[in-house]
Amino acid sequence: MRAQGSQESDTLTSRHPSALAHKTTQPGYPSIFNDVIGPVMRGPSSSHCAAALRIGRIARDLMDHCIDEVVVTFDPHGSLATTHQSQGSDMGLCGGFLGWEATDERLAQSVQVVLEAGIQVKNEIKEFGARHPNTYKLALRNSCEQHTLTAISSGGGMIEIVEIDGVEVSLAGDYFETLIFIDPGGSKILETLRENIEADEILFFSGKDVSIIEIKAQRFLDEEFISELCSLYRIRQLRTISPVLPVLSRREIAVPFITCEQMLQYNSGKNLELWELAVHYESARGNMSHEQVCQRMTEIVRRMQKSIQEGIAGTQYVDRILGNQSGLFQRRMANRELLDGGMLNQIILYVTAMMEVKSSMGVIVAAPTAGSCGGLPGACIGAASALGLSIQEMTQAMLAAGLIGVFIAAHATFAAEVGGCQAECGAGSGMASAALVTLAKGTLKQAIGAASMALQNILGMVCDPVANRVEVPCLGKNVMAASNALACANMALADYEAVIPLDEVIEAMDRVGKSLPHELRCTALGGLSTTKTSKEIEKRLRQTITTN
Repeated sequence: MRAQGSQESDTLTSRHPSALAHKTTQPGYPSIFNDVIGPVMRGPSSSHCAAALRIGRIARDLMDHCIDEVVVTFDPHGSLATTHQSQGSDMGLCGGFLGWEATDERLAQSVQVVLEAGIQVKNEIKEFGARHPNTYKLALRNSCEQHTLTAISSGGGMIEIVEIDGVEVSLAGDYFETLIFIDPGGSKILETLRENIEADEILFFSGKDVSIIEIKAQRFLDEEFISELCSLYRIRQLRTISPVLPVLSRREIAVPFITCEQMLQYNSGKNLELWELAVHYESARGNMSHEQVCQRMTEIVRRMQKSIQEGIAGTQYVDRILGNQSGLFQRRMANRELLDGGMLNQIILYVTAMMEVKSSMGVIVAAPTAGSCGGLPGACIGAASALGLSIQEMTQAMLAAGLIGVFIAAHATFAAEVGGCQAECGAGSGMASAALVTLAKGTLKQAIGAASMALQNILGMVCDPVANRVEVPCLGKNVMAASNALACANMALADYEAVIPLDEVIEAMDRVGKSLPHELRCTALGGLSTTKTSKEIEKRLRQTITTN
């Protein structure tokens, strides 16, 4: 029996990416917990570590958990050719090949563990016409079979598998997927599937040598039905791909709005606050109750608090540029050796602590990315701590930030490889400003205005990591993002005029990011990345790792 979708009168509904008016590579609409506040992970970069791990896990499922050899190819014109090792792609992929979670404490050793497990992994830099700067091309082999897989990391840990065995497909890790490999053709088996299974979508992708039927559902097919199907039709292979995202998609997802303007229309007569609108959105997007949305965000805020305290207590890690600076900042702040920054100093302390946990392979929340994981929680939790506010108030502020992030994810990008650091720290700053207004009990108009002003201030911010590490100038940019957020929140609370509507600012942000030179979009080919000191630090770190 076919799954039936529903559509409410005041919602927007989508069946497939091609039906969407906004720009996103994932089927359906962005989720706060998939695309914006998350993943919970280890590693310096969500675009590299978390995304690569998710790609690796899908590759593992494609090979039925048995991999002997992998050749990973990066296009020289993309960003991964220069950053895959230093920013954690290799580590993430290997963790995925082993079936690990993104929070696994062994992740830093995954490359060595893969070798010990007898899996041979080889990296190649070779031109293959990649359409996205974060493209992974994998050739997988074991003693019985081989497959190729092409995937992209689209920012903030989100991914899409775009090709398997030369056949264009579309897997985002948000369904229980069944892939059926058949000879070219296959109309009869499609009829059988459509008549006998409950699925969100049954897609057919035709290739020259093989065709693939992709079944997106809320659960895998019944084993008995699979046996019957195999007895009736010539099936080359059948593979089940487990979801890798925390919030699943479903057929005909309906959301109440997808732009700020639509949100304001939806709120006409309701008088909801920004955080409440976020709950309405995510409840519809994720098929969760309002209480479940709030509870999940509370758990994330508690994780952020824990990470900040771990950072202040002190972190140790060999492969990084900066040591434990947050502890020193805290002591100088306590001894009144710093200029009086009030709440801002508390925010700087928390931003620094979070970034140090990230750089020491501790557990953090990508918000909206790992490279920008300090700005939003540092501002929100730092300000709340200074004001003595509750975990409930922090949760509401983080939900408000998440909804601003939804608009950015839907109409721009969180990938620095596509839009420069304005897509990461810049986006985080806009989100944080709305969170701070929420903490201050400001109005919906003030929260939106703060986000607009904060984003206006960061257009054109480049991504030029020193020594190819996500530390410098990333720490300073996270601090700047939080400082900008605080300034814009206060300006909005004083009813400064934002002038440009938030939707228009996000559209401009997307255009500006794509106009940045390739060298200034997280490729380590321009800006501070190419300074003499940066190259010397990179060489020193390489020697240190080799020695250890």
